[in-house]
Amino acid sequence: MSNPTDFNEEVDGYKKIDLYNSAQVERIGAHYTDILAAIGEDPQREGLLKTPERVAKALQFLTHGYKIDPSEVLKSAMFEEDYSQMVVVKDIEVYSMCEHHMLPFFGKAHIAYIPNGHIVGLSKIPRVVDIFARRLQVQERLTNEIRDCIQETLNPAGVAVVIECKHMCMAMRGVQKQNSVTTTSAFTGEFQNDVTRSEFLRLITASLH
Repeated sequence: MSNPTDFNEEVDGYKKIDLYNSAQVERIGAHYTDILAAIGEDPQREGLLKTPERVAKALQFLTHGYKIDPSEVLKSAMFEEDYSQMVVVKDIEVYSMCEHHMLPFFGKAHIAYIPNGHIVGLSKIPRVVDIFARRLQVQERLTNEIRDCIQETLNPAGVAVVIECKHMCMAMRGVQKQNSVTTTSAFTGEFQNDVTRSEFLRLITASLH
């Protein structure tokens, strides 16, 4: 039995990201030591001694999507199946960082595709979302990248992606509008048809309770 504290422990197909490039940690951390001093803090006080290292490790985790090929993740769980109705995975948690201010934006993604001879393991769709989200992003590009990856890899009859997020660059600074939500959407194939798209939008807003 594996030790639950092992760095490489894998649960339900997800591997813990607890391995860091020590050279990058040292390099990024050194910059953050300078930044702390530049904003008027004392990098040597007790509460901040390990902050540069922690921030460096956090940044490596928050941007580890650059190192993963999302299409390969989908290909690892593609199966031939005679199913041609809409497959919807909704309320996928999204956590990303705005490339303009490097502040978080977060919310939910709703994704559907119509199989065309192949289906994919359902856990791989949220995984694709995570891979693209763990990069410096803008929500508009994130939406398109998820759509294009699924379309190009699975070649379905259509793909639909809707993302709803709150942006800390709007809530914490700038216009400081804490309750605003940004919605983006992208469609291919049959989802460009009004009837199919309306069915998708109805499904992602409907409650099963």
